[in-house]
Amino acid sequence: MASQANRRSVIPPAFLIMPAATKDAPRFTEIRNSKAFHLYHVGERFEAGIMLKGTEMKSLRQGLAQMADAFVRIEDGAPILHHAHIAEYALGNIHNHPPRRPRKLLLHAREIAKLKAGTEMQGMTVVPLRFYFKGGLAKVEIALCKGKNAADKRETLRRKTELREAERALRKWK
Repeated sequence: MASQANRRSVIPPAFLIMPAATKDAPRFTEIRNSKAFHLYHVGERFEAGIMLKGTEMKSLRQGLAQMADAFVRIEDGAPILHHAHIAEYALGNIHNHPPRRPRKLLLHAREIAKLKAGTEMQGMTVVPLRFYFKGGLAKVEIALCKGKNAADKRETLRRKTELREAERALRKWK
């Protein structure tokens, strides 16, 4: 009993006391492809790992990536992400990565087969929807998509506008 009381009353040295939480910039949760939902009817979705270099991972953690014009192509049985822009790491050295290099995606064989069948037989496109982190690993959500025509795009915009106006009206009455 006496030893427990002594442990509680001991004051830790000053270097062991943790400072209050600092106000760092908030970390991003994900990077979305905003164009994908406007240009395509999104079909089946897949979660894929992505092979990145160290400087790419650091830039992605800072949220310095864009995927507006990105697409996935199956080359030699492996899905490759093209035209995704991950900015060069600001503190990188001469071994920094090129921003728009092709990046290999990691999927199961049956998922690759589904993507290949969708693109070859059904005329669909594989488009990345978002970058995010899961357990410290970078992931890409990709989907089989079918292109929208102009009338579909107008209909989508009309629906969004109607919903926005309805929400405004509800807020006004509250």
